Amino acid sequence: MSRRKILKEADPKAFEAMMGFERYLAQSSLTKIHAELIKIRVSQMNGCAYCLDKHIADALAAGESGRRIHLLSVWRDTAFFTKEEQAILALAESMTTIANGVSDKVYNDAIDLLGQQYTTEVMMAVIAINAWNRVGVTTERKPE
Repeated sequence: MSRRKILKEADPKAFEAMMGFERYLAQSSLTKIHAELIKIRVSQMNGCAYCLDKHIADALAAGESGRRIHLLSVWRDTAFFTKEEQAILALAESMTTIANGVSDKVYNDAIDLLGQQYTTEVMMAVIAINAWNRVGVTTERKPE
C-alpha cells in the first residue's frame, strides 16, 4: 500500500509556498502559450505524466495547436516555433538539465530576443514546473 500523498494533503504550507510561484507567474508578462510550452516541454523531460496531461489540456484550451504540441519534443527539427519560442525552449531545456550548465549562447540568445525581464519570467516558470514535476513524480501523481 502506497503512503504517498499529494502535496496539498501532506503539507498545506508547502503547497502554499509552491502556489507563490504560480501567483508570481500569473502576474508576470509571460504569455499563456509560452508558459504552457515551458510546462509541457519540461514535464516531457522530467517524465511527469500528471503535469503533462494537465498542461497539454491547458495549452489546447488557450488556443495552442495540437500539431505544435505533438512536435514539441523535437522543436529543433521543425519550423513551427518562433525564434523567441526557440530561445525559451532552449533555456528551459538547459535549466532542466542544469548539471550541464546553461551556455552563454543559450542565455544571451534569450536576453537578446526576449529582454532581461521576460527572460527572468521564463526562468521562474522553468524553476516552478521543475519543482512541481519533482513533487508529482515523487508522489506518483497520475492524470485524473
